Amino acid sequence: MAEEAVAAEHETVEEFVINEEGGVPADNEAGYSSDSESDSESDSESDSESDSELQQQVEALTEQLAQAKDQTLRAHAEMQNIKRRSRQDVEKAHKFALEKFVDSLIPVVDSLEKGIESAGQAEGSHEALVEGMNLTLKQFLAAMEKAGVKQVDPVGQPFDPNFHQAMSMVPNPDMESNTVMNVFQKGYTLNDRLVRPAMVVVSK
Repeated sequence: MAEEAVAAEHETVEEFVINEEGGVPADNEAGYSSDSESDSESDSESDSESDSELQQQVEALTEQLAQAKDQTLRAHAEMQNIKRRSRQDVEKAHKFALEKFVDSLIPVVDSLEKGIESAGQAEGSHEALVEGMNLTLKQFLAAMEKAGVKQVDPVGQPFDPNFHQAMSMVPNPDMESNTVMNVFQKGYTLNDRLVRPAMVVVSK
């Protein structure tokens, strides 16, 4: 019995091989190695998934940043357009605020011119009256010109439909075709914008 016990113990000892470094049996070392490789593969897969998720997040943030930048640029451009339009509206308001007032003064100028013409054709001496009326008319037109009003008197000029209104066309061999021969009523502009067209007779 003692010999059998010794033999069994001897066999058990032979089944174990002591690892040189850690004193771990060979079979257990193989098991640890397998577990270590499995853990390493798992960690590698986890790292790969983390890198992929991180890359997706970076791409998403980059796209969001690009969209935000584009929206900012568009908003800035729109603000600049609004400022420019507002500035233009203010400038136009300043330029043409007097348009209605000028339109009401034009008949006064017409009356002065007709009065001067009638006084010149009347019998008797009206030189002093005509001179006074002419002086008044000149002062009146000078004051209007300071406010940006100009008189359109296109006799002898080519017909311009932007500033002239043709009342009739008359043959005239002494003038080039489409030339203003006579002005029935003078026109006016305010800062180069037409207030009233000149009514004219055009040669043909």
